[in-house]
Amino acid sequence: MRIKKPSVCGSLESSDILISLAMNDNNGNKIHLQSTVQNQFGDAIEAVINQVLKENCIEDACVYAIDKGALDCTIRARMETAIARSLAEETELTEPTGLAALTELTEVTL
Repeated sequence: MRIKKPSVCGSLESSDILISLAMNDNNGNKIHLQSTVQNQFGDAIEAVINQVLKENCIEDACVYAIDKGALDCTIRARMETAIARSLAEETELTEPTGLAALTELTEVTL
């Protein structure tokens, strides 16, 4: 699968990671990592990012990651959310949902 639109997930808070996904125009997956623990864990962080891309069959993605000491589970969660956002289709609501639907249903049945 290919990224349909750019997406962002995460934050720059301590113990978190900010992930940005974008299209890479048929140049394979590319990771740009900036981390406060780059020397100690840079390879491990990139391995987790690559693993999530592979598990989700993502091709030709450019991943920009700014890490502030995130654990592997956080990196994985941020990647999965960014991928889901990148693959999501824009949808228009044509039917009322939530409170609007409940209000409309209540008015019809009264």
